[in-house]
Amino acid sequence: MDQRICIKFCVKNKIKCSETLEMLTVAYGETVLSKKNVYKWYKLFQDGREDANDEPRSGRQSTSTTDENVQAVKKIVLENRRITIREVAEDVGISLVSCHKIFSNVLGMSRVSAKFVPKLLNFDQKNRRMSIAQELLDDVNDDPDLLIYTGDESWVYGYDVETKTQSSQWKSPGEPRPKKARQVRSILTKRTVA
Repeated sequence: MDQRICIKFCVKNKIKCSETLEMLTVAYGETVLSKKNVYKWYKLFQDGREDANDEPRSGRQSTSTTDENVQAVKKIVLENRRITIREVAEDVGISLVSCHKIFSNVLGMSRVSAKFVPKLLNFDQKNRRMSIAQELLDDVNDDPDLLIYTGDESWVYGYDVETKTQSSQWKSPGEPRPKKARQVRSILTKRTVA
């Protein structure tokens, strides 16, 4: 809108269209209107148009983004964060484009992949690991020649592990990114702690 008003100003001051385009490019940089649009609006204002707003368009108004459809989409996605737009669109009975607009424009949701973390431990598990580590440290301090064997669990999969894309889910703007434990095999190691 601002650029259209600038074009109108240039027309009223009899500045050439090519110079108008150059001035807009300097002022707006990468967000400048295309050359075609600058010339189009320049011609419209030159022919006597005064209004910089778009003219109302005829055609069907969108009926898919109603409050009922938005609430239905929101309810479905909150029940299953991994559902696809196609599945939601089929469940609600709206087009894919309308469903995508509801997700991104109305609900402000985006699909994100889980953030990989080494382990997903609850508070008790974290405390237990801390106490064991403290006991081992105390033992080493008492006897510096002590050998300590450490190890970690081995993961045995009876299924294919999900890829990052497969584990992606919908997230609202204020929600934290979901976490997923990194599942790698580790081996038993022998270390001398001094």
